[in-house]
Amino acid sequence: MQRGVMYGMSAGAIWGFIFLASRLLPDFSPLMLSVGRYLMYGIVSLPFARRLTARLTRADLVALVKLALVGNLLYYMLLARAVQLIGVAPTSLIVGILPVTVTFAGRHDHGAIELRRLAGPLLMILAGIVCINLDVFRDVLTHDDSAAATSILTRLAGLACAVGALVSWTWYAVVNASYLQANDHFDGNEWSVLWGVVTGVLGLMIGAVVWMLPAGTVQASVPAARWHLFWIMSIALATAGSWLGNMLWNAASKRLPLTLSGQMIAFETLFALLYAFIYDARLPRVPEVMAIVLLLAGVIWSVRQHAVEPLSDAQEAPAH
Repeated sequence: MQRGVMYGMSAGAIWGFIFLASRLLPDFSPLMLSVGRYLMYGIVSLPFARRLTARLTRADLVALVKLALVGNLLYYMLLARAVQLIGVAPTSLIVGILPVTVTFAGRHDHGAIELRRLAGPLLMILAGIVCINLDVFRDVLTHDDSAAATSILTRLAGLACAVGALVSWTWYAVVNASYLQANDHFDGNEWSVLWGVVTGVLGLMIGAVVWMLPAGTVQASVPAARWHLFWIMSIALATAGSWLGNMLWNAASKRLPLTLSGQMIAFETLFALLYAFIYDARLPRVPEVMAIVLLLAGVIWSVRQHAVEPLSDAQEAPAH
């Protein structure tokens, strides 16, 4: 179980960078950001996939396509669009409850413990997420005139995108973990490689459609230098955020019940905060310090609750 927790923490550390990357590319549409990232993910994964195709079944391929569409392309587009419509604070507040939704969705998973025993840790995580956004919401309400002028329909659309991102990643986490635990002919690294190839093919198909559309339909014109940064960031996100991050997450999913692995997502929020503080060259404010303490305490408490319950040999065994 300890190895599974370390893998989950490492995945969160890598995924936290994704939020900072999106701040560096605000002039690119969510669709282009998604296509660029996952097209590169496919290219990075392709050299490692040749020896794996012989073991690939039709059921594997169907699962990979569904996971790539929902857990990669759809989730990232909805998340980016929500940020554009309603801002980072409301979006992060909604998507930030992923540890709770994944834990609840995995309450019947093999090795899961009773939800009543996780009530305390889950409440601490929720309190931490509220603290993260507390002073940000206060700034928006008191100083952001553009937010007040935003139409109700735009706000509703943004909220719908954020909720959609939450639902799509919750679904992905449950389905991906269940499939990996039920099918052991691929380990976490191999599954990540295959997932990358399938996602890359889907990204290529979507990119081809975008290329055939009239200029400006999906992406506004930007200077050539911005495109250079776009492709550099896409390669970085593909290599670290997608390939390595997914490999670590798959390894964690094989070793942990969903009631625990779902809460490892809290580390994505924590590391995103850390990277933002470094990027902005500032120290965290009091509500942010409280959030970090509450999130860490909630996850550690949950880990200790699970440690009381002995896991089966199959859960403790390393991935093949």
